[in-house]
Amino acid sequence: MFTRFSDIDRLFGTMNLLQKKLDNLYSDYGKPSTYRWSLEETSPRTNLYENGDNFEIRAEVPGLEKDDLNVRIQGNYLEISGTRGSDAPEGYKAHKRERGIGSFSRSFTLPADVDSSKVEATLKDGILYLSLPKSEAAKPKKITVG
Repeated sequence: MFTRFSDIDRLFGTMNLLQKKLDNLYSDYGKPSTYRWSLEETSPRTNLYENGDNFEIRAEVPGLEKDDLNVRIQGNYLEISGTRGSDAPEGYKAHKRERGIGSFSRSFTLPADVDSSKVEATLKDGILYLSLPKSEAAKPKKITVG
């Protein structure tokens, strides 16, 4: 029996990929979290920053247009959702698909309430930038002692 080395390399590559997925799946064992596989494939990766009176969020949404995104905020609850369509040209057959397609939704509970009337959203180079000003009630106030 003769086996090509490329077949063996492919087998070990698949085994390594499975091992990495299992390592990621169980690295947070015992911590309250969701499975990483579903998050990585559909939801945008995000960063949350705080700058004095504002929160700033940056979410990776490559290939999406502003019409594909929905952003909702109520108090300190933020939800980013949208739909990714297939980018395969018409008539083409997909042999490998790593970029997720379909609907996604990501929600956050922010550390403080946000003034929803002053929220600004910008989409540039596949990154959604959100500027979320804190509500007046959430801002610290200096009290003078009399």
